[in-house]
Amino acid sequence: MAQDIADNRDTAAKKTPRPARSKRDSPESGFFVNLLSHSFLWLWGIMVIVPVVWIVISSFKTPREIATDPLGLPAVPQIQNYLNAWTNGNIGQYFLNTFQVMAFSITGTMLLGAMVAYVIARYEFPGNRLLYFFFAGGMMFPVFLALFPLFKTLENVGLLNTKTGLALVYIAYSLPFTVFFLTAFFRTLPHSIAEAAMIDGAGHYRLFFQVMLPMARPGLVAITIFNIIGQWNQFLLPLVLMSRNPDDAMISQGLANLAMRQGYEGDPGALFAGTVLAMIPVFIAYVIFQRQIQAGLTAGAVK
Repeated sequence: MAQDIADNRDTAAKKTPRPARSKRDSPESGFFVNLLSHSFLWLWGIMVIVPVVWIVISSFKTPREIATDPLGLPAVPQIQNYLNAWTNGNIGQYFLNTFQVMAFSITGTMLLGAMVAYVIARYEFPGNRLLYFFFAGGMMFPVFLALFPLFKTLENVGLLNTKTGLALVYIAYSLPFTVFFLTAFFRTLPHSIAEAAMIDGAGHYRLFFQVMLPMARPGLVAITIFNIIGQWNQFLLPLVLMSRNPDDAMISQGLANLAMRQGYEGDPGALFAGTVLAMIPVFIAYVIFQRQIQAGLTAGAVK
């Protein structure tokens, strides 16, 4: 009996065809893909890091060293460049203006974006999908097409050349991606916890602010950093909507004004120093919250 079973297994093993190994699964193919991807990452890293390092080194040089030896190191680090950028270049005032606008715009973007995304992700109602695609479609709308309507709208309501008007535009500009990102994230949160909170007597508002919002912290941190970077580097919108008073300029406008002034005053060291100062807040924010950013991206991608 045992011999018959063994013979049947041998016969079945001979009849069952083994799956053919495709060329994509071969070790040579994997090595080529890894080599290509790593080469691309190294190239991309060099393209990003080298200009940043060059700007930082140039910010400590004298104008003569920048002109005669652009790739060399400074003989004596010129801290005065940073003082000139902060005082003569008015970078400090541009920092303050940008912080004031972004304190309002980031808060409004995250609050409204989280509430809209939560409702779309967790509640079924007529028009749910249509509302989601409405916000998703906003990401494909070029900001250039909205400049004139935004200009006329802010002018008619008396908010043109005001920080409040610019902050409201920032909120509208950032909402589509925020809702798109957080909707996917809220869908990954377990329904059992929400049901348990409702059984314990939590209402919809308490469920959102005290239960679901803390659980969505990695996603909120990630999208907050993305919005900070996008609004901090925004140049076109403040150039069009905040052009009347130079003292109210944002940091990107201030750097552009500083660059134009250097063409006449001959102090490129202050320009490089101002550029470094503009990069520091975003760099610090990314370093502090990099783990939350990675956790938010992976949690939103894997359910």
